[in-house]
Amino acid sequence: MPCDVTRTTLRGMTHVPPPAEELRLLDTELWQLDARRAQLLHRRAWLVAALQAARPVHPAPQAPQSPVEASRPPEATAPGVQNLLLLLGGVLLTVAAMVFTLVSWGHLGIAGRALVLGAVTVAALGAPFVLLRRGLRSTAESVAGLGLALTVLDAYALQQVAFTGTDGAGYTAVASALLAGLWAAYGLLPRAAELRLPLPAALAAAQLPLFFWAISAAAGSSGIAAALLVTAGFDAGVALRVTARSVRVLAAVGAYGTGALGALTAGWLSWDAAGPGAAARAAALLTLAAAIALVAACRLPKPAVATGNAVPGGLLLVAAVGGVLRVALPDGWTVPGYLACGVALLAALRVRLPEPVRRGLVQASAAVQAVAVACALPLVVVALLGPLGWAERWWTGAPQDARAAAAVHMPWPPYPGQLLLGPVVVAAVLALLVRAETRRPQALTGATLLAWATVMTLPAVFQLPYSAALLLQSAVTGAALAAAAFRFLPVTGTSLAVGGSVSLAFLSLASQPATLTVLSVLTALFAAASLRPHLAPFTAPAALGYATALACATGLAADWRPQHTALLVLVVPAAAALLAARLDESHARVPVEATGAAAGLLAVGLAITAPPMLALVLALCGVIAAATAVRSDRRPAGCAAAALFLLAGWVRLAAWDVGTVEAYTLLVTVPALCVGAWRRSRDPQASSWTAYGAGLAATLLPSLAAAWHDPHWTRPLLLGTAALLTTLLGARHRLQAPLVLGGSVLVLDALHELAPYLVQMTGALPRWVPFALAGLLLLALGATYEQRIRDVRRVRDILTTMH
Repeated sequence: MPCDVTRTTLRGMTHVPPPAEELRLLDTELWQLDARRAQLLHRRAWLVAALQAARPVHPAPQAPQSPVEASRPPEATAPGVQNLLLLLGGVLLTVAAMVFTLVSWGHLGIAGRALVLGAVTVAALGAPFVLLRRGLRSTAESVAGLGLALTVLDAYALQQVAFTGTDGAGYTAVASALLAGLWAAYGLLPRAAELRLPLPAALAAAQLPLFFWAISAAAGSSGIAAALLVTAGFDAGVALRVTARSVRVLAAVGAYGTGALGALTAGWLSWDAAGPGAAARAAALLTLAAAIALVAACRLPKPAVATGNAVPGGLLLVAAVGGVLRVALPDGWTVPGYLACGVALLAALRVRLPEPVRRGLVQASAAVQAVAVACALPLVVVALLGPLGWAERWWTGAPQDARAAAAVHMPWPPYPGQLLLGPVVVAAVLALLVRAETRRPQALTGATLLAWATVMTLPAVFQLPYSAALLLQSAVTGAALAAAAFRFLPVTGTSLAVGGSVSLAFLSLASQPATLTVLSVLTALFAAASLRPHLAPFTAPAALGYATALACATGLAADWRPQHTALLVLVVPAAAALLAARLDESHARVPVEATGAAAGLLAVGLAITAPPMLALVLALCGVIAAATAVRSDRRPAGCAAAALFLLAGWVRLAAWDVGTVEAYTLLVTVPALCVGAWRRSRDPQASSWTAYGAGLAATLLPSLAAAWHDPHWTRPLLLGTAALLTTLLGARHRLQAPLVLGGSVLVLDALHELAPYLVQMTGALPRWVPFALAGLLLLALGATYEQRIRDVRRVRDILTTMH
C-alpha cells in the first residue's frame, strides 16, 4: 500500500455489512453447526449399539492402560498362537505314542497291542473329517499329522511283532512304499482335499523305497546311484504335473537333491572306472541323469530355470561319453576326448529344441571348452614365462632345442601335444561357429589370442631347434604388428606383439649372437610400426626400450666398461627427444619422453662408478633436456637441464678433489644472479628476494659457515669484502635482499674475527666492569628509548620501501 494513503481512506475501503445482513449470516452458520452435530450424534449412537450387539457380555472393569501399552501392537497373532498350540499338542501326543509303543508295549498281549494302536490310529485318521465339517481346519491338520505318525509306529510295531527276522533295509523299503501309498490315498480322498499334510508326507516317504531296496539288495554304488536317479525322475515328474504348491516345492527339492547325489555318484564311478564295462555302466547312469535334466528343462515354463537345468544336462552327457572315451583312448587323451564331446554339444544348434534348452547346451559346451583351455594354461605359461630364467644365465650357450630353452627353470607339463589341442579346437570353434553380430568381435579376439598362444608354444611342444623357435616367434610378433597396423584387432594385435616380444627377448639371452640379432629385429619392427599413428603410443616406447637393451648388449659384447656403454645408451634419449619434437600433439609424445628419461637414468646408473664419465653423462643429459626445453610446451624441462648441468659441475669438481666450498656454491650463485638480473630487467616490480635472494644465499651462507670453522684469515677477509660490496650495492640500488644478506653476513663475520680480542679484553678487565657497562647501557637505552623506537621504525620504513 502506498505510504501517502490516509487512515480515513483505509477505513472507507473496508467492507462492513449492515447489522441485519450480519445477523442473517450468523444464524446460517449456527444452523449448519447444529445440523452437523446432530448427524455426528446419530452416528455415535449407531456405533455404540453395534458394539453392544457384538459383545453382549461385558467383561469386568479393568484398570485403565497407559497410552504406551494401549498403542503397543501384539507380539503374536491369534492364528499363530493357535497353530503353535496345535503343533505342540500334536508333538506331545506323538511322543506319548512313541513312549507307549517302545516302552510300555510289553504290558499288553498281542491282541491288546494291535487293538489299542489300531484303534488310536483309525481314530486319529478319521477325526480330521469331523473337524473339517465343523470348520476346525488347523485342528484337523494337527490330528492328521498325529495319525500319520501313528502309522509309522504301526509299521515299527508290526516289524517288532510279526517280522522280527527280516532285513531292516528291505523292511524299511517295503514299509516306506506302503506308507507312501497309504498317505497318498488318504490325501486324495474327497473329504481330505483340504488337508495339506498327507500328500507332502507321502512324497517324502516315496524318497526311501528304492534307496533302501538298493542297500538291501547289495547293489553297490551303481545300484544306489540308479535308485537315486529313478527317484529324482519320479520327483521331477511330480513337480511338473502336480498343481499343489507345497507338493511341487517338495518334489523340486527332492528332484534336485537326489538327482545331484545320484549324478555325483555316477560321475565318481565314471572317473574311477578301470575298464569298458564299468565305464559303460557309469555312462548309462550319467545319461539317465542327463535325460531327466533335459526333459525337465524342455517342460519348464520359465526360460531362466530351463536354461539352468539344461546346463547340467549337457555336462552330464559330456561326462557320460567322455568317460567311455577316457577308458578306450591311450593315456593323455582324456582332455581331447572330453573336449570332442563338448564340441559335439553344439549340434544342439541344429536340433529343434526350445531356445532356453539350446542356450543351456551351448553354455555347457562353452564350459567344457573353457576347462580344456585351462588344462593347457600351464603349458602356455611355461612356454612364455619360462625364458625369463635366462636373465640369470645369459650368454651361457644355446640350448639343445626350444623345450630346453623354455623349461630352463620350470618343470615341463606331461602330454603337451594333447593339451595343446584344446586351444586349437576352441580357437577354430570361435572363429567358425560364432556368427552373431553382437558376439563376433569378442569371438575373433578370443580366437586370435588362442591362436597366438598355440603358435608361441609350438616350438617347445615339438622340440624344434633353438634358432627355429626364435625365427617363428619373431615372425609371429611381426605378423601381430602387421595385423594391428592394418586395423585388424589393433588393440589385441599390439598387446600380443608387445607380450610376445618380451618372451622372445628373454629367450634370446641364451646366446650372444641371438641376443644382438633379436634385439635389432625387434627395434626395427616396432620402429616401423610406429609410423602408424594409432600404434605409436605403444610401439614407439617399445622400440626405444629395445634400442636401449641393444645398446647395453652391444657394449657388453664389445667388452666395454659400463661407463663407456652409458655414452652409447645416451643415443636413445637423444633420439626420443628428436622424435617427441616431431610428434606434436600425438598421444605418443609423453610415452616416448618417459622412455627417453628412463634410458637417460639408466645411462647415469651405468656411469656412476666413474666420476669423470658421470660428469660427462650428466652434462649430455643436460644438453638433451635443454634442447627439449626449447619447445614452448616443455619449458619446465629447463629446470631439469639446469639441475643436470649443476650436478655435472659438482661431480667434475669432486673428481678433481676440489674441497673449497665456494667452488661448488658459485656454480649456483652466478647463474642464479644472471637469471635474477634478467628477471628484474623484464619485470622491474619483481622483489629483490625473488631475483637475488637465492643466488646470494647459496654462496654467502655456506661461506659464513665455513669461515666460522676456518682457522686462517683469508676466507673471513674475502667473505667480509664480498659481504661489504653486496651491502653497498644493495644500499646504492635500494635493494632489500642484498642489503640484509650482505649486512648480516658482514656483522657475523666481523664478530667472528673480533671474538678472540673481546674475550681477551673481558679477561683483562675487573669483574665488576661488565656489570657496570651493562647498567650504563640500560640507562642509556631507557633515557633515549623513544628516540631509539623512532630510529627502528625509520629503518623499517626504509627497508620496506626497498625492493
